[in-house]
Parts: sequence; C-alpha cells; structure tokens
Amino acid sequence: MSGPLSGLRVLELAGIGPGPFCGMMLADMGADILRVERLEAVDLGLPVDRKFDVMARGRRSIGLDLKQASAIGIAMELVEKADVLIEGFRPGVAERLGIGPQACLARNPRLVYGRITGWGQDGPLAQSAGHDINYIAVSGALHAIGRAGQAPVPPLNLVGDFGGGGMYLAFGIVCALHERNASGRGQVVDAAVTDGTASILSIFYGRLAAGAWRDERGVNMIDGGAPWYDVYETADGKHVAIGALEQRFYDELLKRLGLDAAELPDRRDRSRWPQLRARLHHRFLQKTRDQWCEILETHDACFAPVLSLSEAPLHRQNQARETFVEAGGVIQPAPAPRFSRTPGAIARGAPERGEGAATLLSEWGFDGAAIARFRAGGAHILDPPPDA
Repeated sequence: MSGPLSGLRVLELAGIGPGPFCGMMLADMGADILRVERLEAVDLGLPVDRKFDVMARGRRSIGLDLKQASAIGIAMELVEKADVLIEGFRPGVAERLGIGPQACLARNPRLVYGRITGWGQDGPLAQSAGHDINYIAVSGALHAIGRAGQAPVPPLNLVGDFGGGGMYLAFGIVCALHERNASGRGQVVDAAVTDGTASILSIFYGRLAAGAWRDERGVNMIDGGAPWYDVYETADGKHVAIGALEQRFYDELLKRLGLDAAELPDRRDRSRWPQLRARLHHRFLQKTRDQWCEILETHDACFAPVLSLSEAPLHRQNQARETFVEAGGVIQPAPAPRFSRTPGAIARGAPERGEGAATLLSEWGFDGAAIARFRAGGAHILDPPPDA
C-alpha cells in the first residue's frame, strides 16, 4: 500500500454506520485493518454478497465471539500489536466485555482508542437507542432542512452518521496519532454524531446569532429560500440545480436563460421572491435537462444537472477525475481526498468473515503456532497461514 497511512495497524470492532465509514476512510488511505466480526450472521439490510458492502472494503477479517473469555484474550493480543482500535458499542458495553479503553491502554499505552456513538459516552441520553435521524434532530440540522411550511426532510444519513460521525472519528484518530508522535502516549477519542453534526452547523449558528439567519426552513439564502439557489424541474421531468449567489453569476444565469433583469422582480426584495421563482420555474420548463446543460454548463452561472446515483458516474467531470471506479465488479466512489505522492487506493473488496486474517496476523508478527492457538480459542479464520 502506498497511501499516507501505510503501515498503520487498526483493529476495527465491526458495527454499522459511522464506524465502518471511518474504517473505509482509513483503509482507502493505506491503513492495515483487521475487522473483528461476530461469528453469527447479522442482518444489516445489506445484500447477501459481501462485494456490495462497499464500506467494508480494504479490510481483512477475523471472526470472534467477544462474549467468550477466550475471544477477549485473543482480542487483547491483537490490541498489543495495533496502533488504533475502532469501537462503536453503546457506552459501557466494551468495558463490560473487558475490552474497554482502560484495559486496552494498560496493555498498549500507545493505542489510540476511537469510540463512536450517537449521543456520546455520557449525558442523559447516552444509553438510549437512536439512529442518524434522531441525532441530527437534536443538533438542529434536521429542523433546518426542507421546504418552507413543510416537514423537515431527512438528508439520507449523510449529515449525521457519515459527516458528523465517521469523518469526525477519522479526524480525531489522526489528530491523536499526530499527538502521539510527541508524547509517545495513546488516548481515547470520544466521537459523537450529535457533537459532530453540531460542529458542521457552526456557520449557521454564527449567522443565527448575528441575525442573518432565520430559524425557519426554506426561507434563507442557501436552504432553498432564495429563487437563485434552488432546484427546478425541466421539460422532461428531470431537475437542475442553480446556485447563483453572487450578482455576476446571477447576471450570467439570466443572460443564458434569455431573461431581462429589468423585467424581473428585484431579487433584493424578499417579498417578491415567490414571483421571481415562478418566472424561473416557467423558464426551466421550456427545455429538457440536457438542453439546459448545453446552454449553461460551460458558463459561470453556477449550474449543474441533478443526477441520479446511476447517472453520476457517467458525468464527464466525474469521469475525467475518476471520481467513481469499478472494483470487484461494483461501481463505487474512489478514495478521497487525493495525495500527490502517496495516493490512496482500494486494496481489496469487503472480506468474507475470517478472510485474510491469517496473512494479516502473520504480517503483524504472529507465527503459525499463534494462529493455530487463536483457531483453538474460537477465532474464525478462513485462510491458512502463509507458511502452512
């Protein structure tokens, strides 16, 4: 692996949502990740074939029943070799299993112990069940997303699980690794989806305090309230996205649309935004999405077609940048961001339970006898040791 995290050893206790996303980010950048999976199959709503579990790519796998003392013993031996541990249990679960931060740091004082939860490790809701939609609800994000006068719209689980959760966990882990270079000591990273989502909202809380943001949906400049920052339907029932915030971009948009600003409502007059939106709506309905692409896409009108998941990999910009790649027969996003000397890469697809464990264990310094001992202790390892 040539990525910037090449040589980093990560033990990932398999979970759902933000933890696996963090693991994917680290694996794409070259980290060597051993994914600890349950012995029994868990229905996560994914297709049966592992190759479609894109977020699990780049890892190798070992099966362990962490409710068994023998499995915890194996896990703690792995902890001694690891730089990072990723854990996404409810608060207190890892401690009860015997693989909490205190136990792990006692075995490996240089370990960075990354924890991800929805509500955080403490607080009145720490032990409550929840999912992305709940976490972004209490952070203020969900209330802000949607049309004026309508209910909030869940933004998939992009804002919470992945943006406020997985990315902040990955950021925290890399920060702790950097600090370890100076101190020689590991530490615990407590990442909560509620905290990360609130952090993402920083600019809006600042504008709200300044009186420049109304605490309502769909009435502000960049939440669909402004007619020049919105989505419009086209003649073929598809949509285009307009983001002409600055005056020069707005002027260019009107020019390419064939509209005269002097004949339109003044965009500075909020009371006339409905009339201006109606004019733009009517104009975009005159042509298909692809026709508007030909007219607008190469000009500074802040325009883009609204593409489906199937269409996005085919767009010329994405193809030129190779934003999407085919790996294992599955079209999927390429590793991001990009590095000039040490590019990330998709090392392998999602592993079957136990796949690649023997090879990784050998690379981490465990010999054939140790791997055999792990198997005897209940570890599920598919492949034979390299020296077998």
